[in-house]
Amino acid sequence: MPTDSIKFWGLTTCIHCKKAKQFLDDCGVAYELTYVDKLEGDERKQTIEEVKKHNSALSFPTILVGDTVVVGFNEADLKAALKL
Repeated sequence: MPTDSIKFWGLTTCIHCKKAKQFLDDCGVAYELTYVDKLEGDERKQTIEEVKKHNSALSFPTILVGDTVVVGFNEADLKAALKL
Protein backbone atom coordinates (compact mmCIF):
# COMPACT_ATOMS: atom_id res chain seq x y z
CA MET A 1 0.00 0.00 0.00
CA PRO A 2 1.51 3.38 -0.94
CA THR A 3 2.66 5.65 1.90
CA ASP A 4 0.28 8.41 0.86
CA SER A 5 -2.70 6.12 1.45
CA ILE A 6 -1.89 5.75 5.18
CA LYS A 7 -1.92 8.88 7.29
CA PHE A 8 -1.14 8.81 11.00
CA TRP A 9 -1.88 11.78 13.23
CA GLY A 10 -0.56 11.62 16.76
CA LEU A 11 0.93 13.45 19.71
CA THR A 12 4.51 13.07 20.92
CA THR A 13 3.25 12.54 24.50
CA CYS A 14 0.61 9.90 23.66
CA ILE A 15 1.41 6.33 24.76
CA HIS A 16 -1.27 4.89 22.42
CA CYS A 17 0.35 6.77 19.52
CA LYS A 18 3.72 5.24 20.41
CA LYS A 19 2.20 1.75 20.52
CA ALA A 20 0.42 2.24 17.18
CA LYS A 21 3.61 3.59 15.58
CA GLN A 22 5.61 0.62 16.88
CA PHE A 23 2.97 -1.79 15.57
CA LEU A 24 3.04 -0.24 12.08
CA ASP A 25 6.85 -0.21 12.10
CA ASP A 26 6.97 -3.87 13.21
CA CYS A 27 4.61 -4.75 10.33
CA GLY A 28 6.87 -2.92 7.87
CA VAL A 29 4.04 -0.59 6.87
CA ALA A 30 4.91 2.75 5.28
CA TYR A 31 2.85 5.72 6.45
CA GLU A 32 2.85 9.49 6.69
CA LEU A 33 3.22 10.54 10.35
CA THR A 34 2.28 13.97 11.65
CA TYR A 35 2.78 14.91 15.29
CA VAL A 36 0.10 17.56 15.71
CA ASP A 37 1.63 18.95 18.91
CA LYS A 38 4.82 19.85 17.01
CA LEU A 39 2.95 22.02 14.51
CA GLU A 40 2.34 25.73 14.92
CA GLY A 41 0.08 28.45 13.56
CA ASP A 42 -1.86 27.89 10.35
CA GLU A 43 -0.24 24.51 9.71
CA ARG A 44 -1.50 23.24 13.07
CA LYS A 45 -4.96 24.74 12.51
CA GLN A 46 -5.26 23.16 9.04
CA THR A 47 -4.07 19.78 10.32
CA ILE A 48 -6.58 19.83 13.19
CA GLU A 49 -9.38 20.57 10.71
CA GLU A 50 -8.20 17.65 8.55
CA VAL A 51 -8.18 15.27 11.53
CA LYS A 52 -11.67 16.45 12.58
CA LYS A 53 -13.00 15.43 9.14
CA HIS A 54 -12.11 11.84 10.05
CA ASN A 55 -12.47 11.98 13.84
CA SER A 56 -14.72 14.72 15.22
CA ALA A 57 -13.57 13.97 18.78
CA LEU A 58 -10.00 14.93 17.77
CA SER A 59 -8.52 12.06 19.75
CA PHE A 60 -5.20 10.41 19.03
CA PRO A 61 -3.92 8.43 17.37
CA THR A 62 -6.11 8.87 14.33
CA ILE A 63 -4.97 6.63 11.50
CA LEU A 64 -6.46 6.79 8.02
CA VAL A 65 -5.94 3.68 5.89
CA GLY A 66 -7.45 4.40 2.50
CA ASP A 67 -11.05 5.22 3.46
CA THR A 68 -10.94 3.42 6.82
CA VAL A 69 -10.36 5.40 10.02
CA VAL A 70 -8.87 3.74 13.10
CA VAL A 71 -8.99 5.83 16.27
CA GLY A 72 -6.80 4.82 19.19
CA PHE A 73 -4.50 1.83 19.20
CA ASN A 74 -6.46 -1.32 18.45
CA GLU A 75 -4.28 -4.00 16.90
CA ALA A 76 -7.21 -6.00 15.50
CA ASP A 77 -8.75 -2.92 13.86
CA LEU A 78 -5.40 -1.90 12.37
CA LYS A 79 -4.78 -5.41 11.03
CA ALA A 80 -8.24 -5.44 9.45
CA ALA A 81 -7.76 -1.99 7.89
CA LEU A 82 -4.33 -2.99 6.58
CA LYS A 83 -5.59 -6.42 5.47
CA LEU A 84 -2.86 -8.20 7.46
